[in-house]
Amino acid sequence: MTDVIATSIDLAPDTGAKVNLLGLPLATMEQFFLDIGEKKFRAQQVMKWIHHHGVTDFEAMSNLGKALREKLAARAEVRPPQIESQHDSADGTRKWAIRVDGGGLVESVLIPDGKRATLCVSSQVGCSLDCSFCSTGKQGFQRDLSAAEIIGQLWLAIKSYDAFQSGKGRVVTNVVMMGMGEPLMNFDAVVAAMDLMMEDNAYGISKRRVTLSTSGVVPALDALARVSEASLAVSLHAPNDELRNQLVPINRKYPIAMLLESCRNYIDAQPDTKRVVTVEYTLIAGVNDQPDHARELAALLRDFPCKINLIPFNPFPQSAYRRPSGNAVSRFWQVLVDAGYIVTVRTTRGDDIDAACGQLVGQVVDRTRRSERYREAAGANNENRVV
Repeated sequence: MTDVIATSIDLAPDTGAKVNLLGLPLATMEQFFLDIGEKKFRAQQVMKWIHHHGVTDFEAMSNLGKALREKLAARAEVRPPQIESQHDSADGTRKWAIRVDGGGLVESVLIPDGKRATLCVSSQVGCSLDCSFCSTGKQGFQRDLSAAEIIGQLWLAIKSYDAFQSGKGRVVTNVVMMGMGEPLMNFDAVVAAMDLMMEDNAYGISKRRVTLSTSGVVPALDALARVSEASLAVSLHAPNDELRNQLVPINRKYPIAMLLESCRNYIDAQPDTKRVVTVEYTLIAGVNDQPDHARELAALLRDFPCKINLIPFNPFPQSAYRRPSGNAVSRFWQVLVDAGYIVTVRTTRGDDIDAACGQLVGQVVDRTRRSERYREAAGANNENRVV
């Protein structure tokens, strides 16, 4: 795994561009220090300054010599993405729109729940898979995020609570790669960022508490089994190929049977024999939320190592889909529970700040476009003005 990542990041010190150390996993960071003529143990020192203490200024890294600090300042940087806006919900959910290189926007959402707080992290600016019920997919695909931009969302979440300085304990206990984008379409950067999440010299989050969610990019999922021990979630959303083809277009290339086999292989490859796959199922009124759908899903997943997470649909502009009634959700849940499954229903959080994926970015982009149109109109008016 670390060999794959190391070759995907240019560490040559003579390229002129500074290396952003924020996104380097330990093995790659060690190689960077070797390349600049330093001992590789420096990697652990610098990594702790960045990820344990939130330090971005090499001058503040007091256990490094002056010559090394100057060398780092000349060849490297620690540069997180920038927060465009922050929104706090009455229920404690916090959502950020984050601006990345090139001007794109992504979202991160922190959802507190008792002693646990889960950060939902984005992996791409937009998404190319165009799932019919997803706000992000309707915005199109711009580019992949770098490892620094992915791990930077975790860095910023902790920084926003001043937790690096306060020492009040861990702000983020769980991370889910369920934000904007399909994580497996940005394989190397996502794996590097998850390595940092689980690295003791960085964030030290348990592999059971770092979860990658995929819509079903089967070849990449097969590759992930060889390099990662993160937990796995699969966005299923339908109990048969005909319906899933409509909701999740990538199913036409990698149908359900192929996807479930790949998921099973991933679980079998893990040293922890008690792992299961989280099956995510978005309930859409009148589309996939009937008891017959639940019975078909129960039959489909028989003998498959999983738990099921039901997600009532979050409406967004330009979508004709509707949220199911509470009774419809309860009936669906009951069928699955009676069939012997562990089933949770995702609690709606952050409604007052549009905390569903893509909603806030869509609003920001729309406002930006409106502002641009206003400026263009004002410019045209000025050009036509008689002085």
